[in-house]
Amino acid sequence: MGAAQVPGPLGVGDNKPVIDTGTAPRMAMPAPVSTGLVTTPPPAAAAVTEDTPDPQIEALDLAVTARTAAYALKKAHPSVKFTSGRRDKADQADAMASNVVKNRKWIEQTYARSELRTKCQEWIDKNTDKTTRADIAAGLLEVLTAAGDTALGRLSKHLSGAAFDVQPVDKDAESIKKTIRGLPGLDKFLDTEGGLVRWHAQF
Repeated sequence: MGAAQVPGPLGVGDNKPVIDTGTAPRMAMPAPVSTGLVTTPPPAAAAVTEDTPDPQIEALDLAVTARTAAYALKKAHPSVKFTSGRRDKADQADAMASNVVKNRKWIEQTYARSELRTKCQEWIDKNTDKTTRADIAAGLLEVLTAAGDTALGRLSKHLSGAAFDVQPVDKDAESIKKTIRGLPGLDKFLDTEGGLVRWHAQF
């Protein structure tokens, strides 16, 4: 009688285990799904800051420093109304004319001394028959058109977008003025120009 055969390691040769097919999955199991008990919160709404574009300020077409200051002012006093920002030569001539019709010496009483300021005032003094805003603006535009960029920059910072005007108000006036005087980069703030109430900030 031969020696008894010793079974080899499980799973090798004829010693493989028999798997009951009743325990094997008949089909691929689906991936687990959410029970709906845990939900992801909706994303928070973007915070509104002074950097959010404001149509009124953007319409002013300001240089960087003046634009930043305008947003700071609007954040501190949401009710402020801007009346002027960057101007081209025609806009500048018209703005000057609107004040000259009220005060013929407004130009020399408002702007810092410069050759172009002198030329503008001389035109007003020599043309006493020009009394309407339109006629005065047309004459001043001729003077501005003949000037170079350097001279224009010395006359008014509105021409380079480095200034804005604010509608004067009675309510909270001192608080608003205090904020304007503390704006970063401020070069000058005027609350009267040539005897007329005007709030002008330049940078």
